[in-house]
Parts: sequence; structure tokens; C-alpha cells
Amino acid sequence: MTLVEINFDGIIGPSHNFAGLSPGNLAATRNAGRIAHPRRAALEGIAKMRATLALGLVQGILPPPPRPNHRWLASLSTDYARAAPHLRAQALSASAMWAANAATVSPAPDSGDGRCHLTVANLVTMPHRSHEWPDTLAMLELAFADPAFAVHGPVPPPFGDEGAANHMRLAPSHGAPGIELFVHGAGGGPFPARQHRAASEAVAHAHGLDPARTLFVQQSTAAIAAGAFHNDVVAVANAHVLFAHEQAFEDRAGLHADLARLAPWAELIEIAADRVSLDEAIASYLFNAQLVTLPDGTMALIVPGEAREVPSVCAYLDALVAGNGPIRRIEMVDVRQSMANGGGPACLRLRVVADPATVDPRFLVDAARLDEIAAVIEAHWPEAIAITRIGDPALVARIEEARRKLLETLGIVELIYR
Repeated sequence: MTLVEINFDGIIGPSHNFAGLSPGNLAATRNAGRIAHPRRAALEGIAKMRATLALGLVQGILPPPPRPNHRWLASLSTDYARAAPHLRAQALSASAMWAANAATVSPAPDSGDGRCHLTVANLVTMPHRSHEWPDTLAMLELAFADPAFAVHGPVPPPFGDEGAANHMRLAPSHGAPGIELFVHGAGGGPFPARQHRAASEAVAHAHGLDPARTLFVQQSTAAIAAGAFHNDVVAVANAHVLFAHEQAFEDRAGLHADLARLAPWAELIEIAADRVSLDEAIASYLFNAQLVTLPDGTMALIVPGEAREVPSVCAYLDALVAGNGPIRRIEMVDVRQSMANGGGPACLRLRVVADPATVDPRFLVDAARLDEIAAVIEAHWPEAIAITRIGDPALVARIEEARRKLLETLGIVELIYR
């Protein structure tokens, strides 16, 4: 079995809008009420996937869930026509596009039973995301039905779990045993801590991880207060490299000591606050990048175009690739519609280390498959959505029809009739 990293990107759904539903996500709240462009957003996501394929990486997809979520509204004893405006917006949210929040993934070399484990995130902190998990679970059970995988249901509330956005893995290579880092928040400050330590511990136990190779690390309260609502806004890991801001973690010295003890082969690339401030790192989404291993063994950092618009970040990236470190290439991608709602390149993908032959092939793509998906988006995704149209029955019908056309094209009809 050949284990490689597969990036499963969320296809940005036809209901993409700017309702400003996520306190603590500065971009989402700042852009609340703007006109959104779902077709443009989805095509930006397709272009990002084309870029990863061009780098020689394996690419997967996760289709959008049904929107509006009529089952969720029914559980609240209402329907879309009668629901209050805030419930309509929450039921229509396209936030499942950020696949980094879909689940936490532990590759087979780390687990006790030699299988790749996925635990779907409960996302209970935010109402508009709390109803995602049943559809995400059904999709993951379909994509990873092979015995090489174990797919788990969510940690129960009230223990908040936001998935891989608060989880990192360090290993000499993707297929080697590694150490897993679960990053959680703590109370205090103006914004809620979305990842609870108890949830992280439950996931680690379900995955059969070795406690001696599992770390539970607290995200800094300063980072959360500055708008780093997930750890992946201030840190990212890949293979033996941890790339982080010096203010990412509450006990920085303790983490350094743990890494020196457990992973002496690991390399820490840490940016000092006097070189790139926490505010600049968050504004540019420098760390919400895809740090990937290329076929030649070197690493590339896939960053949003906004990273070049912050002078200190731009200067740092130039110096980074000019040095002799493991990151030798910077790839810029345009995901501005996603960024305006608070999600960069890393938010849009779920990383799974597995043998591609064990994945349902309908969830893997090549350039031709992306052409087919792009054609559906061009034909059926709304061009624009204003907040005032969220209750429009004609818009709802178009959104539902667009998703159905996509799933028919992909051959994943089971998800239409679920």
C-alpha cells in the first residue's frame, strides 16, 4: 500500500453568501452584507485545485451539502418559508466549503489498528455550522467506505470540535509514524474558543493514538483575540516541518521542549512578531496556506494572493524561498471570495494520508474531471447573491437544482436522495 497525502477540497456551494454569521472571524463580519458571487467563488476553488494537480499532487473533492438544510429547520419546528431571517441565513450557509473543518484525520501509521481514522467535527459553537455534521458524515462514509478507513461520528456537545483546522501532524514522511498535535482554546477574550480540549482528547482516544506521541497544545489567547479563530490561521505543519507564528501557542517554550523530546527530526520555522505581526499574519492569511511536499521531496507553500499585499509578509516570503530551508517554492492562488468570508487555501481542503486506490474514485479528480465540474458551475451556480435575496423562493430553487446537477455529473446520486 502506497500512502500519499490527498487534498480533498470543498466545492464552494451555490448558496455562497456574506451573511456575517461567524463572530471572531474578522473577514466574515467585516464583509457582512456584501453581494457574494457564488459562481466566481466556485471557479476560484476549481482553479486552486488545478494548481495543486499541476504541482503533481493527488486531488480530491467534497461536494456541498443540501442547502437550505430543511431537516435542520424541521427540527426547529419551522420551514424555510416561515423561518425567522437569521434561521434562513443559517440554513442556507455555504460554510461546509471549508473542508478543513469537516473532520480530524489520523493516518494509518499513527493509529492503534493500522487504519486511517476520521472523526467528523460537531462544529457546535456556531449555529450555522452546527447542522453540517450529519451530511458530512454521510459523505465521508461514502468516500472512505474501504476497510482501510474508520469513520467516526462527532464528539457530543457541548464539547466543541472544529476538525483538522485545529490539528497538525509531524512525521519524517507522510507514510511514517508521526506525532499528532491537537490545538485547543481557553475561555476569556472577546471571542469564543471553538476547540475544546475534552473534544480533542476524545478524538485522539477514538483514533487509538499512542499517548506518548500525542500532544495537546493551547492556542494563545492573544491569537484568538486577534482573530485567529482556528489554529490554522497562525500555524501549519507538513511532514517534518512546523511553520508557525511565535505568538501562535500559549506555552511556546513548553511546545519547543516537547518537540525536541518527541521529534528531534522536526524542523520549526517560526516567524517573529517584530518581523510579521500577529495582525499582519491574520490579515494576509500567511499561515492559512497549504504546505505540501512535492514529488521531488521539496516543499511548496500555496498562499492566497492577499499575502503579496502585506509588505512585511511579501518580504518574508521572498526571504523564505531565497534561503536554504525546506520550503523552496511559493504558489499564489486567487480565492478572494472565500477569503472575504474568512477562509484561505488551507481552509478549503481536508488532508488525508491514504492509498488513493482505497478511496471511492468518484471523490478523486483529474484535469478532465475538473473541466466537467467547472461546466456545471458555469451553467447552474448563481452569478450573485445579495443578502436581501436569501428568502427568495426562486433563488432557493436554483441553489437546490445546481447541487443536484453537480451530484448527477459526479455520479454521487446517493447524496441527492439521502
